[in-house]
Amino acid sequence: MKLKPLADRVVVKPIEPEEVTHGAIIIPDTAKEKPQEGEVIAVGPGKASDSGEKPSMEVKVGDRVLYGKYSGTEVTVDGEEYLIMRESDILAII
Repeated sequence: MKLKPLADRVVVKPIEPEEVTHGAIIIPDTAKEKPQEGEVIAVGPGKASDSGEKPSMEVKVGDRVLYGKYSGTEVTVDGEEYLIMRESDILAII
């Protein structure tokens, strides 16, 4: 991967939700919500505190995470879509 996040930023590849529900109902594109789940692809080194220390990041490459609906900045690299967000935008590790 060519993306290397800086400070406390994380690169996440969104995981698209299923297009068919359990009742076999197909959801049209216009009714779909933005994905809120993804896989961590790259992690920055962490943001330095006021005292100069860099606490370790809580997420690591390969973690499945939940994030806010409108979190991060969308980028496209080599035809793949990713989100770059701060670690604080991640709500939970699955």
